[in-house]
Amino acid sequence: MAQVLEFKLPDLGEGLTEAEIVRWLVDVGDVVAIDQPVVEVETAKAMVEVPCPYGGVVTARYGEEGTELPVGAPLLTVAVGASSTVDGTEAGSAPQPAAGKASSAETSGEASGNVLVGYGTGAPAARRRRIRPAVPGAAAAATASAERAPAPSAPAASAYAESVPAPAARPAGADHAGLNGGAADRDGAIGPVPVISPLVRRLARDNGLDLRQLTGSGPDGLILRADVERAMAAAEAPPAPAPIAAAPTSHGATAPAPGAQTGTRGERIPLRGVRGAVADKLSRSRREIPEATCWVDADATELMAARAAMNAAGGPKISLIALLARICTAALARHPELNSTVDMEAREIVRLPEVHLGFAAQTERGLVVPVVRDAQSRSAESLSAEFARLTEVARQGALTPADLTGGTFTLNNYGVFGVDGSTPIINHPEAAMLGVGRIVPKPWVHEGELAVRQVVQLSLTFDHRVCDGGTAGGFLRYVADCVEHPSVLLRTL
Repeated sequence: MAQVLEFKLPDLGEGLTEAEIVRWLVDVGDVVAIDQPVVEVETAKAMVEVPCPYGGVVTARYGEEGTELPVGAPLLTVAVGASSTVDGTEAGSAPQPAAGKASSAETSGEASGNVLVGYGTGAPAARRRRIRPAVPGAAAAATASAERAPAPSAPAASAYAESVPAPAARPAGADHAGLNGGAADRDGAIGPVPVISPLVRRLARDNGLDLRQLTGSGPDGLILRADVERAMAAAEAPPAPAPIAAAPTSHGATAPAPGAQTGTRGERIPLRGVRGAVADKLSRSRREIPEATCWVDADATELMAARAAMNAAGGPKISLIALLARICTAALARHPELNSTVDMEAREIVRLPEVHLGFAAQTERGLVVPVVRDAQSRSAESLSAEFARLTEVARQGALTPADLTGGTFTLNNYGVFGVDGSTPIINHPEAAMLGVGRIVPKPWVHEGELAVRQVVQLSLTFDHRVCDGGTAGGFLRYVADCVEHPSVLLRTL
C-alpha cells in the first residue's frame, strides 16, 4: 500500500530561514527517486537544488515559482511505494495508509534522510515527534489553521488528501507548542509562541514588539520575519489620511484613487534573495564596524610589464587580479592584524592563520563575493585558475553557500567599471578590503623626469578596532611598492 509522505523545505544551513522557489524540476504525477532534485530554490546566499529524501510518485506541490517559503514549510508530498500503478490501482487514487502509521522518513525503508545533493544515502533521518494536545471545543481553531495551509498546485493530489486523516482539534497557537514547551520565552511571555526562527524573535525583541499580538502569515499561523517587519512599519507609520473619493471612469465604473492601495507611488522591488542578503550584510557592517579609508596612487607600469612577460613565456595566462591577490597575501603576512575578525562578546580580536580571499564579482543576479580558499599558499598561476573557475560558476548562478562564505579579506577590483576610486564597505565580519581602480595612462614623475605611466589608485578600508592608521598605512604602502616594483615580492616567494 502506498504511504503519503510530506517533504518540507529543509534547513539549508548558514542561518538561512527562508528560500524562494525559482523552478520546479518535477510535476505532479512524476516518479522520483531517492535524493533526486525536485526544486531549485534561491536563498540569501546561492541557488540550490533541493533533493527529495523519498522515492515514489509526486502527489502535490506547494507554492508556485516565485513564492518565498520559510524553512519547515511543505514543499511537496510523495506517495512512497507507488509507481505508475499500485496493486492495479492508478497512483492518483492510491489506497489510504493504515491508521496510526507515521508519515515520516524513519518509518519507510525508501528514504535517505538527506536534504542536499552530495551528502550520500546512508542512514535514515533521526526520529522526531511533535506532540499536540487535543482540546475539546477547539474545532474552530483547527479549521482556521487548515484554511491557512497552502493548497496543492494540481488537482491530482485530491485523492491523496482525502486519504490522510485530519489532525486532532487543538487550540490556537498549539501548533508550535513544542518550540518552547510552554515555558516563559525570551520575549517575556508565558506559553507557546508560533515562531521558529531565533532571528525573528530577536528582531521583535529589539523593536519592542509582543509576538503574541501578531498574526502569522506562515503555515499554521507561523510568524515570519515579514510579519514582524510589517508590524514595525505599522508602528512607525503616521496616521493614514482620510481616503480620497474614487473618480468614476469613462464606463461608469469607479476607479481607485491614485496611491490609495500602496500609499506611495512608484515601483516596489522586494529586498530578498541575493539583493536582500547584500542589504542586510552591508547595513550590519555600517552599524557595527568603525571603518576608515586611506588611499594612494601607484605607478603600475612595471607590474603590467611583468605580467606581459609572464604570459609571453608560455603556459597558462596570469590574470592581473591574480597578481594583485598574490601581493595582498604577502602584505597580510607582514600585517596580520588586517586578516582578522572582532569578537565583541568576548572583547577579543581573532587573528586568522589562513587567508581566504574574497573577490567582488558582478553577475546578472547582482554582486556576489566568491572566496578563494587558502590563497596564501597558492601561486599566481593557481590563483588565476581559481579566479577564472569561480567567476564562471558565478555567472552561471551556480555558486554554493560554501563558495560564498568564510572569507577573511576581500579584494575589490572596481576598475572594471571604469572608475578610479571608491570607499568600499567592509564585508562583515572581515576587518579590511583593498579596492583597485582602473589603470590608465597619466603624467607621472619617473626617475626625475615627467613621463606618461600606467597609474592606478589603491584604497584600503579597514576596521579601526583591529589596528590604527600606522598599520593600515604600512599595509597599503607595501602593496603600492609591490605594484611599482614587482621584484619586491621576490623576498617573500
